[in-house]
Amino acid sequence: MSSSDIFIGETIGTAILILLGGGVCAAVTLKASKARNAGWLAITFGWGFAVLTAVYTSAPLSGAHLNPAVTLALALKKDGISWSDVPIYWGGQLLGAMIGAALVWIAYCGQFHAHLTDKEIVGAPGAQATAAKAVEAQEKGAGPVLGVFSTGPEVRVAWQNVATEVIGTIVLVLAVLTQGLNGDGKGLGTLGALITAFVVVSIGLSLGGPTGYAINPARDLGPRIVHALLPLPNKGGSDWGYAWVPIVGPLIGGAIAAGIYNVAFA
Repeated sequence: MSSSDIFIGETIGTAILILLGGGVCAAVTLKASKARNAGWLAITFGWGFAVLTAVYTSAPLSGAHLNPAVTLALALKKDGISWSDVPIYWGGQLLGAMIGAALVWIAYCGQFHAHLTDKEIVGAPGAQATAAKAVEAQEKGAGPVLGVFSTGPEVRVAWQNVATEVIGTIVLVLAVLTQGLNGDGKGLGTLGALITAFVVVSIGLSLGGPTGYAINPARDLGPRIVHALLPLPNKGGSDWGYAWVPIVGPLIGGAIAAGIYNVAFA
């Protein structure tokens, strides 16, 4: 794979991942969406199908890492990818995540406006309990639609939040390394795409409750940057005080998973 193939493949694949993954979050969250309040099952399966679609699309070009933690693990893996390719993968993943988040905003532009101008959502004199919760969330640094773009904890305890992301990422990366790689072991193959999609659904159902299961630094950071830049009314903060957790946790998890693989399976 050439450097241009890697960068283009990761950009396209990660953009599709975030468009469909962030899209299901928007569909379930925003007013005037036909899928509003569809629930956690819809979100977990939406993200799983997003992974499936993104991997099948980008695998021929880049091997479909789509996740800096996966790229790090494949660099640490015996006979893995070259370290010189890591920045190219990471750059494409971050750019793709930002593009995908921007496309979610375009697709749901009217719903974002309706949601963020509703007094029950953003708070106003006479608003009810939902507004109080929204104001409380904004005081903590997270605006009322930040969850469409990036993750946040239900209980803000840094060590637990990091540990949750580490554990979830270990499960994901071990599944990729042991079951999902293509013939040369440097990206996801056809069967690996299906396996990984179901693993992501499983992680969401079993481990996603505490933090929203970023398990992917680019998936969280790229859309968080877009949230900070978008001209959304009453959007509140982007919670930068928490942003390090879904970066550090998954990278640690990816490194640990690579270590386990090298000791136990390689």
